[in-house]
Amino acid sequence: MKFTREVKTGVLAICAIALLIFGYSLLKGKNLLENDRTFYAMYKNVEGLIPSSPVTINGLVVGQVVSINFADQEGNLIVKFNVDNDFSFSKNSQAKVYGGGLIGGKSLAIMPIYEQGLEAKDGDTLPGRVEAGLLELVNDRLTPLQEKLEAAITDADTLLNSVNGILSVDNQNNLNSIFKDLSVGVKNFRTTSERLDKMLAVNQEKLNSTFSNANEISTKLNKVSDSLANVNIGKIGKELETVLANFEKISKDLNAGKGTAGKLLKDEKLYDNLKDTSKQLELLLQDLRLNPKRYIHISVFGKKNTPYEEPTDPLN
Repeated sequence: MKFTREVKTGVLAICAIALLIFGYSLLKGKNLLENDRTFYAMYKNVEGLIPSSPVTINGLVVGQVVSINFADQEGNLIVKFNVDNDFSFSKNSQAKVYGGGLIGGKSLAIMPIYEQGLEAKDGDTLPGRVEAGLLELVNDRLTPLQEKLEAAITDADTLLNSVNGILSVDNQNNLNSIFKDLSVGVKNFRTTSERLDKMLAVNQEKLNSTFSNANEISTKLNKVSDSLANVNIGKIGKELETVLANFEKISKDLNAGKGTAGKLLKDEKLYDNLKDTSKQLELLLQDLRLNPKRYIHISVFGKKNTPYEEPTDPLN
């Protein structure tokens, strides 16, 4: 049986179309020759995960990511992937996005949970989880370091500006002047030190004698301290208490008007009598000074006494 050229051309076209469809499906991660199960998982961000990314279970590749599309208006993503029928796991198993190294992209790993009666079936949606990749971990570690480095650079820049401000022409001249003064001070200190060494060398014997005298004085002071330590402080304290008690008794007697001193302090009549007596005595002494002849006279022939004359400068 012979086929016409048109039939042959049609068969070749159909084969080409079939190969094209098969290849396109294979590139999208779907093998038309295999009976795979299709699953879904929801994520907020799957950066680095692309269609045809491998799907693994315990590190073994069991399928591929078929497509990634928006699931709702909030930007959540739904990932469609297929898994071979050879392995059974629970529908509560997590679909974890992981990886993201320096070269390779991210992959999808199923964290299997084995529960009888809850086996995952074609079209089920598995719980999704995203694990931070190497770049995210490095970024998390480098971000605080970057902030500290930027702050250190800012502080260093401020310090350099301050140093530049300090090292202006005027300040440089001032610093040079300060260093010169320090050099002069060091030279003077060195000269003083040399003179002090010479003075100590010349007066070494006197200093030794002074230290010896100081040592003797310290010894004597220690002896005096020992003598004071041997004094009966308790006895002295009791004697002082006795003296204070006697003084307190005398003070109470004086305040109570007992004894001569107490009566002088408390008896106003005695005080007035003493005052009058003192006044009389003053008048007597004044009259004796002004009229001595009245009290002392010698009469050979029996001369009469001179009549009393009141003094011209009375006390009152």
